[in-house]
Amino acid sequence: MDKVMTTNTEKKGRVLVAMSGGVDSAVAAALLVDQGYDVVGITMQVWDYTKNECDITEGNGTCCSSTDVDDARAVADKLNIPFYVMNCEAKFQTHVIDDFVNTYLQGKTPIPCVNCNTFLKFDHLIQKMKELECDYLATGHYAQVVPSLKNEGLAIQTSEDDWKDQTYFLFTLNPQVIPQLLFPVGHLNKDSVRQIAEDRDLIVARKKDSTGICFIGKSGYSQFIESQVGKSQLQPGVLKLYPEGKVLGDHSGIHNFTYGQRKGLGVSYTEPLYVLKIDPSNNDVWLGEESYLYGDRARVKNLSWLGSVEDGEVLKVKIRFAHRGAEAKLRKINDDIELEFLEPQRAITPGQAAVFYRDNQLVGGGWIE
Repeated sequence: MDKVMTTNTEKKGRVLVAMSGGVDSAVAAALLVDQGYDVVGITMQVWDYTKNECDITEGNGTCCSSTDVDDARAVADKLNIPFYVMNCEAKFQTHVIDDFVNTYLQGKTPIPCVNCNTFLKFDHLIQKMKELECDYLATGHYAQVVPSLKNEGLAIQTSEDDWKDQTYFLFTLNPQVIPQLLFPVGHLNKDSVRQIAEDRDLIVARKKDSTGICFIGKSGYSQFIESQVGKSQLQPGVLKLYPEGKVLGDHSGIHNFTYGQRKGLGVSYTEPLYVLKIDPSNNDVWLGEESYLYGDRARVKNLSWLGSVEDGEVLKVKIRFAHRGAEAKLRKINDDIELEFLEPQRAITPGQAAVFYRDNQLVGGGWIE
C-alpha cells in the first residue's frame, strides 16, 4: 500500500480503477476524477520482478515490467488519488500462464487475456473493490455499459472505436457485476485518449501500446513454453500432408504450431502450406493448402451467457479477436452450441473463443472445440 485511503466520499461514489501502467487506464482514472468520483487506483503485480526472467520491452507486453507499476504510481500521484499494488503472482501463474501452456500442449491455441479478465480483473479486483468499500470497478477496456436491448437491465456494448474494441475478451463476465462496472474510455478513440493524457500531462501519454500476449517476450511462444515445462512433455512428431497423409518431415513438438500457421513449418512444397490440424494423441501436425482452412461449422463448449438466445437465432460471431465477425445460426445441442456460418470462415481454431453479438451488444460466448 502506497497511500492511506481518504475518508471523504464524493456524491457519485467511490470507484476502484485497475491501472496497468498504460495510457488507457490512466485516462480512465483521470476522467473519473474530473467527473467527481472518489477514485482509488490499484495495480496487479503478476510477476516476480526480482527474477530477471522476462525480456519484455516497451510495446511488447507489460506484465513483466516493474516500470509499469512505477508508471501507474506516477499517474496516481499526478491525479492525487490513493494507490495500491496487489500481489497476484500465484493466481496469474495458475489461471493464465499454466492454462496457456497446457492448452498449447493439447494442440489448441489459447487466449490468456480472457482468463486474466475472468479470474483476476473481474473476480479478484471485484473482491478488492468490496474490501475497499468502493461502489464501482473501472478499467481502461474499450467497451461500453448500456441499457440492454432484451430486458430492463444493462448490457456490454462494443466500443465506439472498432479497431480497439475489447468486448471479445469480456464474454465470461458475471452479468450481476455489470451495474458495478465503468469503462470510461469506451466511447473514445485512441487518438482522443492520448490527447487527454497529453492535456493532463500524464507520463504515459505517448507510451507504446502493448502488442501480443503480455508475458511473451522477444523469444516467442515456443521458448516460453519450453521454459515452463519439462522436456518429457515436449514430444516430437511428424508433419503430414492433407488429405493423403504423406509424411513431409519431422517436428520437435506441437507447441511450435498453431492453426492457420504458414511460416516456420520446416518443410518445402510446390504450394504454400498451412497448419490444418494438430493431433495431441500422436503429435501429428497436418499441413495443407489454404482452401482446406475454410469451414462453415464449429462446436462451442463451456458457454457463458450475458443474455438469452433462441435456438436457431442468427447472430454475429467473432472467432478471434481480430475477426470482423460473421453471421451464424446458433443451434443448441445439450449444453453446447453448434455454429452454422452463413459463409465459410478461415481457420476456425480450437482453443479460441466464439463470441456472440446482437446489434453490437455482447450476448455470450464459449470455447471452440
